[in-house]
Amino acid sequence: MSILHLSFYSTFTLAGLGLAFHRTHLISALLCLEGMMLSMYVALTMWPVQTQTSSPMVLPILMLTFSACEAGTGLALLVASTRTHGSDHLHNFNLLQC
Repeated sequence: MSILHLSFYSTFTLAGLGLAFHRTHLISALLCLEGMMLSMYVALTMWPVQTQTSSPMVLPILMLTFSACEAGTGLALLVASTRTHGSDHLHNFNLLQC
């Protein structure tokens, strides 16, 4: 396993562990999701370099687009939940209530 693969795996795993164990604020959960998406984006952009293909791939651009949409939606949900509930603590949200 190369140092490049180890760094991608460790970045993705640390972001996943941060999402699993550090869920006090909504903004920290969103940052962990962004870290996971960023590590996948870097892995997908470095994949043609590792396999030595000359054709550019559209998949990293598409993933970056979806990541930007996810970040915008997450921040909109953060603002809306802060306005309605008063804070961004995840334990204040009751998901069963409409």
